[in-house]
Amino acid sequence: MQSNFPDSKVKILEAAIPLFAEAGFNGVSMRSLATGVGLNPATLYHHYQDKYTLYMAAMSYAFARRAETLSSALCADAPPEQRLKKFAEAFCRLIHDDPNFNKLIQREILAEDNKRLQLLADQVFHEFFTSLISLCGELAPDFDPHLLAISIVGLMVHHYQITPLRRHLLGSSPAHDSPEEVAAHVVRLLLRGIKSGELQLE
Repeated sequence: MQSNFPDSKVKILEAAIPLFAEAGFNGVSMRSLATGVGLNPATLYHHYQDKYTLYMAAMSYAFARRAETLSSALCADAPPEQRLKKFAEAFCRLIHDDPNFNKLIQREILAEDNKRLQLLADQVFHEFFTSLISLCGELAPDFDPHLLAISIVGLMVHHYQITPLRRHLLGSSPAHDSPEEVAAHVVRLLLRGIKSGELQLE
């Protein structure tokens, strides 16, 4: 994941991310983006030829700010169990600390725009997911690595996506908001499941 963005564009991207997160791709115009950034529309178009280009750049930037930490955890010179622990901690921290990124992903999934989803898969998440697939192959050679990778991400993403409801459910605790607490729970759950092998259901 390329994490270097020109300084001239960082201000635009940082202003655009919360706008897209709150209103979605279709709910934001280039004019409103220009106003939010403090530029006139012509200057904004000088940097980004259209809203689609700006949106994809904003998504890439939102993820790239954390991608180096995730990549370091996944590709570290350490046993796979330790890399899983470091990755889970970093990923939970990303979702916890950056609610705008979480909202952006939720909106994209619900919008079901296949063109944008394909570009996100190819341009934003490909490198990260490839490294996670590789780790899953080391952790559990007998498991489908794609399914395991999706399960790992899903356990963490869903936990924070349902937070507004989760806090009202029986047994909820303020500790359950902690990225470290959630990561430790996910890792324990996964490693116990992997080590126990597949259940044979009649």
